[in-house]
Amino acid sequence: MSSVTFQGVSKRFGKVVALDDLDLAIEEGEFVSLLGPSGSGKTTTLNLLAGLLAVDGGTIRIGERLVHGLPPDKRDIAMVFQNYALYPHMTVFENLAFPLKARASPPAAEIEQRVQRVAQTLGVSELLARYPKELSGGQQQRVALGRAMIRNPRVFLLDEPLSNLDARLRIRMRHDIKALHAQIRGTIVYVTHDQAEAMTLSSRIAVFNKGRLQQFAPPEEIYDYPANMFVANFVGEREINFLNGRVAGGPGGPMLEAEGIAISLAGVRGLDALSAGAQVVLGVRAEGLTPTLDGAGLPATVSQTELSGPDLVVYIRPEGNPAQEWCCRAEPGSRFRAGDRVGIALHPSRALLFDPDTERNFQAK
Repeated sequence: MSSVTFQGVSKRFGKVVALDDLDLAIEEGEFVSLLGPSGSGKTTTLNLLAGLLAVDGGTIRIGERLVHGLPPDKRDIAMVFQNYALYPHMTVFENLAFPLKARASPPAAEIEQRVQRVAQTLGVSELLARYPKELSGGQQQRVALGRAMIRNPRVFLLDEPLSNLDARLRIRMRHDIKALHAQIRGTIVYVTHDQAEAMTLSSRIAVFNKGRLQQFAPPEEIYDYPANMFVANFVGEREINFLNGRVAGGPGGPMLEAEGIAISLAGVRGLDALSAGAQVVLGVRAEGLTPTLDGAGLPATVSQTELSGPDLVVYIRPEGNPAQEWCCRAEPGSRFRAGDRVGIALHPSRALLFDPDTERNFQAK
C-alpha cells in the first residue's frame, strides 16, 4: 500500500474545466472518499489516478513515484467498477485467478492458495464453481473486490461500487467493505455521490463541486464544521435550513434579525468574529431545531410531518415569515400534526454561521 499525492492537477474537456488545480494528499492505508454531485470532478480525479485520462497540468504520485505519465498497467493499482465487470464465461475461481495469470502466472498451487485465501476473506468460498450469472448482486460485488485484492496492489480504486445494489444490501456491503479495509489496511480511493456511504466508510472525505476541492477532512469535521454553504448543504440526510439576516444586540444577548424573525444567537460558535450589524447566513440542520408544544421559543406552525424509522421529522413555518419552511427533528415519541402551533428551540451548538458573500463558514477549522 502507498500514499497518493495530487499536486496542481488540472483537466479540461474543451472549454469545460473538469478539475481545477487539485492539491490532495492521501496517506498510506487511508480510506478516502471522493464525494460530490454529478459533474463535480470526483470521477475525473479517479480516472486520472488510474491512468484512464491524461492530466493537462500538475503531477500525481503513488508513494514517491511519479505516475501521471505511465499507462494504467504500470501504476500497480486495482480498480472495482460500478458494473462489477466480471467475465461471464469464467467461474468465480477463474475470475479471481485471472489477474495472477495475466501478469506473472505463478505456479498453480500458489494461485489455488491465494484464491482460496481471498475467497475465505470475502465469504465466497462456496461460490468458486459458479458463474457470474448465478450470483446475486452482492455476491458479484464481493467477487469484483476479491479480484482487486488478489494482486495486493499499492492502491485500490472503487468507482461507485454499490450504486447498483438495493438499499438494504448497500448498507450490508458498506459494513463488509469497512470490515475488509480494517483487515487488509490498504489504501482505498472510493468515488461516490452518496454522502451516507462517504460518512460511514471514510477516514477522510474530499468534497468536490464544479471541479474544485471544497474540503478534505474526517467525516465528523465535514459534518460539524463544513467549510462553506455548499458542503453544509450537500452533506447531511436532509437539506440544511438557511436564513439570511444581520447580527443585532438585545437584552438577552446577540440576536439574528431576519425577514420578520428574531432568533437568539446566545452560545453560537463564531460570534466573536462578528460585530453588531454584520450580515450573516444562519445554517441549522434538522437536529439543531426542536419543536415543542409548550410554546416556548420561536412561534411556528407545523406544515407537515414525516416518520423516518424512529425519528419524526417536522416541517414548520415560522409565524414571523410563513414563506419560510424549516425542517426540524422531534424528540422520540413526539406526536405532531399539520396545523399544530409549536415553539422552536434552537440548539446553539448545532448552529452554523456563514459569510453571505463568500459562503465561507465563520467557524470552519
